[in-house]
Amino acid sequence: MSSGSLTQPRVRALAISLILAAALTITACLGIGDHEGGKRTRTFYIAADEVSWDYAPQHRNRITGHAFGARENVFVKRGPDRIGSVYRKSVYRRYTDASFTKLVPRGRTWAHLGFLGPTIHAEVGDTIRVVFKNNTRYAASIHPHGVFYEKSAEGAPYADGTSGRDKADDMVRTGKTHTYIWKVPERAGPAGHDESSVAWMYHGHVNEVADTYSGLMGTIVITRAGEARPDGTPKDVDREFVATYWVVDENQSRYLARNVRRYARRPRSVNIDDEAFAESNLMHSINGYIYANGPGFRMRKGERVRWYVMGMGSEVDLHTPHWHGNTVTAPMRTDVVSVLPATMVTADMQPDDPGRWLFHCHIADHITAGMQSLYDVKPDRGS
Repeated sequence: MSSGSLTQPRVRALAISLILAAALTITACLGIGDHEGGKRTRTFYIAADEVSWDYAPQHRNRITGHAFGARENVFVKRGPDRIGSVYRKSVYRRYTDASFTKLVPRGRTWAHLGFLGPTIHAEVGDTIRVVFKNNTRYAASIHPHGVFYEKSAEGAPYADGTSGRDKADDMVRTGKTHTYIWKVPERAGPAGHDESSVAWMYHGHVNEVADTYSGLMGTIVITRAGEARPDGTPKDVDREFVATYWVVDENQSRYLARNVRRYARRPRSVNIDDEAFAESNLMHSINGYIYANGPGFRMRKGERVRWYVMGMGSEVDLHTPHWHGNTVTAPMRTDVVSVLPATMVTADMQPDDPGRWLFHCHIADHITAGMQSLYDVKPDRGS
């Protein structure tokens, strides 16, 4: 046998190495890290990337089932002095490792997130480690709600009396990285009256208004200690959905001038102070989709479904999400909840009524402007 041949022990060792490497890759994708004292450090590789985002990729009103008409075209039709439904944006995206070369696929489970960043799951007692890279042309950051962070991981620049390391997190320059460390104490998790998990948000905070309207938004879900699966999701829930109700004001995005140049057919004819132009850039969206143009929300009858409903925006962002066909507990029994900017509601549903149902804001102006979606309840598997 030549010296280059593989003996049986070497084959066995090679196989074990490959198995271990595959396990480490899966662990990284799940955000599961090292154990210290029985608690996990969960690592997430998240970048702020620039993308072209279409609020209406199916190019029709899926609520009515018809092509867009005059009412919808106020918001979706591209023209000489109109941008249309496609905008340049910044979004948070998750990668497999620190090379930031391979995206973690969302699959059908999280396709409904739209332009929201990846959902970060953790359990009370864990440490969340976010390795952040800024791939945008502007300084960016990540600011979390709810979790415990030191000044070096706050992600927000203001006159707080800090310097040096405690300022490095405030704004990450183009092409640079920063690692945010967030602890998950009990006060970040569910309170006594809550269900097994609660939601918080994270978002850009270099210029909070411009950053969030540009698209830098995501969700953190914290599960009570002992009630989480290895990936941090709550054991007593079959499906989780995030729904952010938000009038996204593209007039205040960092990319407005670029969007005018790129998408308006005659950019020089655009008057950004024109009231009709400004109105056309108000995207009354759920997760970045209008007129139910997103993939929707899918579940089965009898499943334990948890909804994390969030709001963001300005004084027009009073929202009353309403589920047709089924009810939720939040914590009272209802089919309508209320959200304001930067608020979050956890609502549990065990659907008993199969069908395709409307899920929309009940504010009249928001209905006509397209803040509507659909959710599907399939019959249970035994039917």
